[in-house]
Amino acid sequence: MNVESAREFFEGLPGRFDPERAGALDASYRFDIEGAGSWWLQADGEKAVVTESDAPADCVIRTDENTFLRIVRGEQSPMSAYMTGKVKVEGDLGLALRLRDVVG
Repeated sequence: MNVESAREFFEGLPGRFDPERAGALDASYRFDIEGAGSWWLQADGEKAVVTESDAPADCVIRTDENTFLRIVRGEQSPMSAYMTGKVKVEGDLGLALRLRDVVG
């Protein structure tokens, strides 16, 4: 995926949501992207709703914009970014592992 900013990624996310891959997932995520902003994602298995917000969420992902973009472009493994401290997760780690099904 070729996106130039976190904002561009999140603005296009609802259109890329695949209910078949998400299955019965019903969860909220917040992405705190240093230098770019915070986005809140609610996935309910049928659709994804994204708003620019720092509202509480079941799973919070924190990283800088460069690392985030490298992950969504497939240039960096999300797991290696997490293991090296470039990505921090608060809340339900199992939900973080399901992100690939949500944001595909």
